[in-house]
Amino acid sequence: MVVTSEGLVLPGGGDQENQGATDAPTGAALLQQPGVRLDIGPELDWDADAWTEVRTRARRAGRAYVWLNLVEQRLRAVVSAVLRPIYEPVHGEEWVTAAAGPAGHEWVQRAAAVREVSRRKGYLLDPADDTLVSFLTLPQLRELVVQHWPCFEPYIDERRELELALDELEVARHVVSRNRALSGTVLDQTERAAARLLAMLGGGPEADAAARLPVDAVEEIVGDRYADVVGVHSDRVRLLRRLPAEDLFGGARRLDAIGIGLNLLVQNYSGRRLVRLAEDGCRVRLLFLNPASSAVRRRERELGLGRGEMSRSVEMNIMHMRRVRARLRDTAAFEIRVFDETPRFTAYLVDGDGPDGLAVIQSYLRKARGMEAPVLVLRGGRRRPLQRSGDGPAGDQGDGGLFGIYREEFEGVWTDSRPVS
Repeated sequence: MVVTSEGLVLPGGGDQENQGATDAPTGAALLQQPGVRLDIGPELDWDADAWTEVRTRARRAGRAYVWLNLVEQRLRAVVSAVLRPIYEPVHGEEWVTAAAGPAGHEWVQRAAAVREVSRRKGYLLDPADDTLVSFLTLPQLRELVVQHWPCFEPYIDERRELELALDELEVARHVVSRNRALSGTVLDQTERAAARLLAMLGGGPEADAAARLPVDAVEEIVGDRYADVVGVHSDRVRLLRRLPAEDLFGGARRLDAIGIGLNLLVQNYSGRRLVRLAEDGCRVRLLFLNPASSAVRRRERELGLGRGEMSRSVEMNIMHMRRVRARLRDTAAFEIRVFDETPRFTAYLVDGDGPDGLAVIQSYLRKARGMEAPVLVLRGGRRRPLQRSGDGPAGDQGDGGLFGIYREEFEGVWTDSRPVS
């Protein structure tokens, strides 16, 4: 028997050492020598399509997991808030066992066993998680709600809606927990069901502020990596599919817009709705490019339009907005102005002075009309980036977004513009 420098024990000796080192015994596994690369054969290799597929699976599963995690944490908190005051005064720390009753004895014991293992192995990183309710799964939390529905009824309007949403989530939970393929259709259904369920369980103080464009769960977690950009669309058509003009402008308290002709507003939001919006108290400020300016003629040449074609289009939009203004009782709250500077972007700032503001931004490209230009969607208000080790309190870093930059640009151009009578 020979012990090599790498610590491998080889059978035989003398002249048979080389044979013992090369001929493995029947049924023995060959050990790879350190530093020697094992080439993967074609049967083990993944091509580019396979890698694309697994990355797509991982992205979908990751999004679904974030939503499922949010729902489970929220439901766990709701169950604790409702049932703990009822059972803890009598049963103490065993209140979850008492609430589960004989029907839930088996799964409560399993959760207790998992908690005990986590304690021994040091898996409980947060003392707040050292409770039995923290180890209950989504179906078990649902069972507690169903068993004690009279206790939850004062806080949750519709039991059937709650159970339907949980049924839809169960499909994704089953797939994600076993790391299997999740289709795009099921992912969309999961996100809608999770958002609906979180709204039923109380969406928090920002729920009303996000009614125009609901805050996506993934955005809330990783949004600080992308400033305040919450959407990017290759053109305006795709924007309107995701965020129709009715949703963008409807119910606005304040609307500031700057651009050449403001077609997104003028052509996609009817004058009747705009009148109703202004009568409901919305303050509107519209900035058009002066149709008689040289900048319009330069833009016409860039796009290959006939002379005066764009000027007439802008004039028609301004006249349409003047007719809307004329129908209002308070015309001072509906201001129309023109500017003579080179147009650099189109911006629609909705409720830009509040935490629920949204902005739609398009830069002007030399050979692309506004309908074809890429679109950014920004969320206003003060963001709260995730706090990292060594950072101060969350939110101390300031906005760090683009919304304020475009709002400042608008105010600067507005100051130098001329009113339209």
